[in-house]
Amino acid sequence: MPQERERIHWIDFEQLSDSLDVNPRPVLISFHTEWCAYCRKMHREVFTNPEIVKMVNEKYYAVHFDAESRDTILFDGQIFVNKEYAGNKKGFHEIARLLGDRNGRFNVPVTLILDENFAVRHRRFEYLSSKKLKAILD
Repeated sequence: MPQERERIHWIDFEQLSDSLDVNPRPVLISFHTEWCAYCRKMHREVFTNPEIVKMVNEKYYAVHFDAESRDTILFDGQIFVNKEYAGNKKGFHEIARLLGDRNGRFNVPVTLILDENFAVRHRRFEYLSSKKLKAILD
């Protein structure tokens, strides 16, 4: 029987909040949407790369979040919602905008690397190859 590929251990924002309280460590956040081809490519090719998987699982908490989610999120004692959702227009979730806006605009994919204190170390607004992501994870 073929061995199952190792995967990144993705958690949600609520789990992240609890985990940071108990055991602070760096955080990788990937904001994506269903319609974003580059997001799907990163998830399919980069986030399954065995070297990336190993680095992330050993050193980081990892959150993979749909930027158009309608979920209500409790993080760090605050509630975040998608205030832009209206009818057929999905809009971007306020936690995605808070962490991933660039000059008042939000474009996916967005990848954030945060330190143990949740301060931004790297913020990328593009497709990251395994090589590029590895360079910012080191």
